[in-house]
Amino acid sequence: MVDKEDLREQFTDAFEGADYPINSPMDLVPALPSGPSTKFESGDFSMTAMELNTKLGSGEFPYDDVESFVDDVMRQLEEQDLI
Repeated sequence: MVDKEDLREQFTDAFEGADYPINSPMDLVPALPSGPSTKFESGDFSMTAMELNTKLGSGEFPYDDVESFVDDVMRQLEEQDLI
């Protein structure tokens, strides 16, 4: 079972170092500890940042802060029944 709060914390920790506002997924890459291969895991959920980008589509760029970005990521993952 996925711990959504743990996953939200992992996303926040990984993406909070980006230079907001962000206008595309590429703006996030420099902030990631292992670049596109940064992995997010909780329960039976496991996905790299690159996989996350391909699963989620374009998003609603620009994002002004990490909270709004992570909220959208979580919403999209839930809508696709990935978490």
